[in-house]
Amino acid sequence: MIPHHKSRKRVVITGYGMITCLGANAQETFTNCKAGRSGIDYIKSFDTSSLPCNIGGEVKEDWLDKSIVGKSLKYLSRGALLLIHATKEAYTMAGLDSVKDRYRIGVSVGNHGDNPKIKDMLHLHRFYNTRDKWDLAQMEKSGGYNYLNFFKRKPDITSTICADVFDIRGHNMISVSACAAGAQAIGEAYKAILDDRADVFVAGGSESVTDFFGYLGFISLKALAERYTSPQTASRPFDRKRNGFVMSEGAGVVILEEYHHALSRGTKIYGELMGYGASADAYRITDMHPKGLGAIIAMKKAIKDAGITIDDIDYINAHGTSTLQNDMTETLAIKEVFGERAREIPISSNKSMLGHAIAAAGAIECVLTLMGINDSTILPTINYEFPDPKCDLFYVPNNAIKKSHKIALSNSFGFGGQNACLCIGAERDNDT
Repeated sequence: MIPHHKSRKRVVITGYGMITCLGANAQETFTNCKAGRSGIDYIKSFDTSSLPCNIGGEVKEDWLDKSIVGKSLKYLSRGALLLIHATKEAYTMAGLDSVKDRYRIGVSVGNHGDNPKIKDMLHLHRFYNTRDKWDLAQMEKSGGYNYLNFFKRKPDITSTICADVFDIRGHNMISVSACAAGAQAIGEAYKAILDDRADVFVAGGSESVTDFFGYLGFISLKALAERYTSPQTASRPFDRKRNGFVMSEGAGVVILEEYHHALSRGTKIYGELMGYGASADAYRITDMHPKGLGAIIAMKKAIKDAGITIDDIDYINAHGTSTLQNDMTETLAIKEVFGERAREIPISSNKSMLGHAIAAAGAIECVLTLMGINDSTILPTINYEFPDPKCDLFYVPNNAIKKSHKIALSNSFGFGGQNACLCIGAERDNDT
């Protein structure tokens, strides 16, 4: 039996959805990950010929349906569209139309807003002269500037449009915390339900920064993979020949619901969010702490919050970005938290197959962790060929494992030392 805090509310998961470079929905993505397939390919959406990295994980255009957004179409960013797709799947699965009090449903999303488009920047700079002045009158004569671009670059447009499309009138929150944003959005929604601020939350993350500006910054920081024999083998977490992460896009959403509220609706329960831990390294804006201090705190907090011990953890879905520093540091952090038991626990990285979807990553990985629990499958770390003596744990190399497991951690450690850890458990028998 899975242990839990009997003195507080329980938060269960009654629906989930996603859209990734490996699938238009959750099941398609999970099936492809289970088979160890990669969604990484050469970038098609913009010209990468001048860049040292020209691969990424793109969502196929024919998977996207703008009609589901309705009257909010004019404000639509690509990140918001990805979120709406994932939310629709999760919302339908949970049957949230049956919830009458729309003020007791909230939205919590991790997102950073879309980057400005090159064509918009080129258009604007036609009206900038050498005297450091803008010729706004001439800009107006030429057709002006579309003010809706301002909304598309706002992170909160994703949660705002989600609330509008699905008539969600309660708490509306946005997390802008780099690679931890999606997991943090889910964790903060979980806390809001425990605090009785909502009965239900649509919680997750979305991101679409596979564009010139998105790549330029990370290339300048030497963070992206620039050496690879093929796009599909470029993301190789914990492998000795890893040399950077691979950018991708996507969205993941879970429906979090107070346990008794879910029972009263008679809706199916797929699992439980048992605990959440968050921290900040306060170390350096571009790196996590070299000893993983913030990551250690986040994992310990999630385990304590769940009311369990390290012996109850059956699997860890690693942050595992495929960068030299992150994978080594995460390994150190896991060893510090779990001691000798670290060598017994299966650990794997979904980013080996999906790339790094930044704010969406933690939410997508939360869903995949839950689906793995329900399918008794531990997803693999593909492209693991050359063991690294500094990364010496069991990373489930190359092939999925069929194994019953009940409780897992999902790690998300972001740029600048933002850390979030979710403790996810299997569905349990009804109790009070």
